[in-house]
Amino acid sequence: MKTLLLGSLLMGATMLTNAQNLIFGTEPSYPPFELTNEKGDLVGFDIDIAQAICKEIQVTCQFKTQPFDALIPSLKAKHFDAAMSAIDITEARTKQVLFTDSYYDNSASYVALKGKMDLTTAKNIGVQNGSTFQQYTLAETKQYAVKAYVNLQDAILDLKNGRIDIVLSDTALLADMMKKEPELQFGGEKVVNPKYFGNGTGIAVHKSNKALQESLNKGLSAIKANGEYQKIYDKWMVK
Repeated sequence: MKTLLLGSLLMGATMLTNAQNLIFGTEPSYPPFELTNEKGDLVGFDIDIAQAICKEIQVTCQFKTQPFDALIPSLKAKHFDAAMSAIDITEARTKQVLFTDSYYDNSASYVALKGKMDLTTAKNIGVQNGSTFQQYTLAETKQYAVKAYVNLQDAILDLKNGRIDIVLSDTALLADMMKKEPELQFGGEKVVNPKYFGNGTGIAVHKSNKALQESLNKGLSAIKANGEYQKIYDKWMVK
């Protein structure tokens, strides 16, 4: 990922009226939302949505990558203007940052190796560190021993090597991953607990930047109305 950070932007999130560039923080190993392609470019559903919104509000998108669990702390420290990385809108997070309107309705699912999916006997579960999947598991399914990972790929690797029994993550993300991981299978019902997953995903901005939140919402509404959102959704999401 090639990102040029202007010195002035490093000092804080820029008010939209003065900004020609918006810096988005993102975690780049979460397909189809964000990933690095074979050329080293950052691509994905979130990236295309962000770029479409930026075009509507006439600013330039740039992206800064870092671990998922660092995104909100870094946003609060004003290291970038917004965070966009399939971030679930939760009550706990809305106390820390502002969110745009939801741009994706999400759910969670379990996966295991084929022939080994049994949620009643599973003991060890893999989740991404700092995610709502981790929060849900720790609070609602205490029968599982939780192992947290920096990214989902590491969790899947441990699953394939027998170090954990199941993985919980975003349904669309897992469905995309299973195209290349035929030994995996879904199990159980989708998890749609509204406390953790029911509010969709949004773009997070600093609590002080209401103007940016409103402008991003305006851009999001526009791309939904003009059909661009649906084009991006059809490109990236499993139907």
